[in-house]
Amino acid sequence: MNASSRLTALTRIGFATRGLLYIVIAMLIVRTGRAEDQSGAIEYLGRGGGQILLAIIAVGLTAYGIWRLADAALDVERHGTDRKGVMERIGAGVSGAIHLLLASQSVQLMRGAALSGDGAQESARSAMQLPGGWALVLLGAAVLIVLGVVQFAKAVKGSFLRYLDPSVARHSWVQWSGRAGYAARGLVFLISGYLLAKAGIEEHASEAGGMARVLSWLTDPFDIIVGVGLLAFGLFSLVEARYRQLHDVPVDEAIQRATRWR
Repeated sequence: MNASSRLTALTRIGFATRGLLYIVIAMLIVRTGRAEDQSGAIEYLGRGGGQILLAIIAVGLTAYGIWRLADAALDVERHGTDRKGVMERIGAGVSGAIHLLLASQSVQLMRGAALSGDGAQESARSAMQLPGGWALVLLGAAVLIVLGVVQFAKAVKGSFLRYLDPSVARHSWVQWSGRAGYAARGLVFLISGYLLAKAGIEEHASEAGGMARVLSWLTDPFDIIVGVGLLAFGLFSLVEARYRQLHDVPVDEAIQRATRWR
């Protein structure tokens, strides 16, 4: 198995890991009312599964993050050069960076380090300390809102199904788990964007927040409804881990070029 194939195989572990994290987030909010984000889910799993599970999570998320960044840079998934394709690649880049950060947090937990608080709040606080930081915060809010709209568009159009094996994509439960999942993610992005915009306008970083803040901000039963949607997205991610049609990243070609340059 060459390097490209190995990365693709590990990326499938990344899809499965992503699904597991969303399932944990959903089960915590639905069963106990406890609001967590991906970082909180990793910490929860680390306490229960120990070092080996954290290592698997770190490897899977690293491979997934690299694959998504490669998709953004090289158009691995062949999104095209039109506006829609460009937006898909930007989203892939953002997703790749986030999942590499989550992978690093898994490694921190393996080393016994404690994770910091809400990353969105800390990022907003750091941005506001810069000249014109409120504008950077509002820009970040706009990006989140656009990503939320993109998630809703995927839920309505079902465009995510084109990446699956056609024999699996035809199943109604697969279609509706994806639709519910993308709709729930879209709502989370939109609310997170609203909270970040509010933080920028009021210059109050504590108003910002990621998924955990959004879930705790929602009142009953809306938090449960979103939680069920996130559970559906987790299940759909597990389907993707097995049946998504992945294009190999040209890792071997890049290694050969780098070797020649030496």
